[in-house]
Amino acid sequence: MGKKIELLEKSLGYEFKDKKLLIEALTHKSYKQPYDNERLEFLGDAVLDLVVGEYLFKKFAKSDEGNLSKIRASLVNESGFDKLARCLDLGDYILLSNAEENNGGREKSSLLSNAFEAVMGAIYLEAGLKTVDTIAIELIEQNHEDISLNSLFRDFKTLLQELTQARYGITPEYKVIASRGPDHEKEFEIAVIIKDKEYARAVGKSKKIAQQDSAKMAIDILNGEK
Repeated sequence: MGKKIELLEKSLGYEFKDKKLLIEALTHKSYKQPYDNERLEFLGDAVLDLVVGEYLFKKFAKSDEGNLSKIRASLVNESGFDKLARCLDLGDYILLSNAEENNGGREKSSLLSNAFEAVMGAIYLEAGLKTVDTIAIELIEQNHEDISLNSLFRDFKTLLQELTQARYGITPEYKVIASRGPDHEKEFEIAVIIKDKEYARAVGKSKKIAQQDSAKMAIDILNGEK
């Protein structure tokens, strides 16, 4: 593992002083050690949320909170971190059980995304926020040729579809549960269905708004299940 760790550190542009911290960040819970990467993943998720938020705040100085939130949601999610993990060939370094490896674990979007968050969490613990900022933003810029409002913004329905296709190989369905009120003040209640299970419901002044809101809720629920 020593030589492999050196290759990963070279890709990251960061050398760990405490190699055990990096190994913990790469250890999936299936590997059956006294430790795994879930705590570091939790930390890395919060750190990346802040790093990307600050980056977008400075880059799009005239954008309002709503647009900034939507852009951040298009970057800070499973498919976004999966893309960065693959850029680092992170799947080659993760420590898995034989069963998980035989089940295609090294290619699972959720597993790769979690490992990326854990590695960023480990870097934060050892070197601080500035180092994470430098590494993460460089990776983001490398993987997005045109970072602009138009190129980065993807709606929540698109994000949910990418997430469910990566995780389950299916697309979500949207079902109109009810419509209420007169034509000029109509509200629609929409449910999002994934694998024959209702994940979320939302009410909006149009079907599009209700679908977007239910998709956002479903993304939060799915990310909580990873």
